[in-house]
Amino acid sequence: MNEHSREPMTPEEKKKALFLRQKQTLDLFLERNAISKKQYDKSLGDLIEKMGIQDLMVKQED
Repeated sequence: MNEHSREPMTPEEKKKALFLRQKQTLDLFLERNAISKKQYDKSLGDLIEKMGIQDLMVKQED
């Protein structure tokens, strides 16, 4: 969905957008050595589990 679109986002789209923003933050922390790879992996795993994003991750890997 386009960010500039006037259509309201569905709850699933909001959840996906939030997940992607949070993952991007983790990516930046790792890139700038603010966290270790081990911390990144743990945090990303926790984020995926708590948000129930497993199906999104499978789709991205395909």
